[in-house]
Amino acid sequence: MCAACQKPVYPMERLVADKFVFHNACFCCKHCNAKLSLGSYAALHGEFYCKPHFQQLFKSKGNYDEGFGRKQHKELWVHKEVESGTKTA
Repeated sequence: MCAACQKPVYPMERLVADKFVFHNACFCCKHCNAKLSLGSYAALHGEFYCKPHFQQLFKSKGNYDEGFGRKQHKELWVHKEVESGTKTA
């Protein structure tokens, strides 16, 4: 079954991306409906996007080291203020 249209997929029109099966014509960007290929997509939580829209919609804002097992800088500043006994509003 095609993950997009829920119709049967025959071998000649079958495309598999991240364990999801699609018709070639149904493999499209969720945001702009542009046709995707196996080399031109990005996926998040089972939803598929063209690379430009994926970057536009999900690019990280802020510092690159946040979210990789390190505390966010805001948390570090609050922690330092508590240690020094000062707190700014």
